[in-house]
Amino acid sequence: MDSRPQILTVEDIKLLVDAFYQRVQSDELLGPIFNERIQDRWPIHLEKMYRFWQTVLLEEYTYNGRPFPPHAHLPVGPEHFAHWLELFNKTVDQLFAGEKADEAKWRADKMATMFMAKIEYFRNNPLNIV
Repeated sequence: MDSRPQILTVEDIKLLVDAFYQRVQSDELLGPIFNERIQDRWPIHLEKMYRFWQTVLLEEYTYNGRPFPPHAHLPVGPEHFAHWLELFNKTVDQLFAGEKADEAKWRADKMATMFMAKIEYFRNNPLNIV
């Protein structure tokens, strides 16, 4: 039997988000991009991510916003999204198991795919504004 806990509470979400973004901040590929964009606003970003994942995974509707616009003009490509997803999945797998952990990885994969497609679209159609 798997001894890893399931994602059941907002405290679990906070643990996941904090662990993931600690990895991101120190990552050679992703760290510079995130740190440049977020700068000293990490607490605000983390709080937003808690609410986002709480809404997505726990169906406790605390997030209200549009997740894509802040990402529309980031200097990223497929390699960044693949690495982001690799770090996210690794973090989930190290901390949690079960249905919500699987759902978190599935949703992250769908978001990475959608964000990359939208970023490419806006690069190729610069007159369209997010």
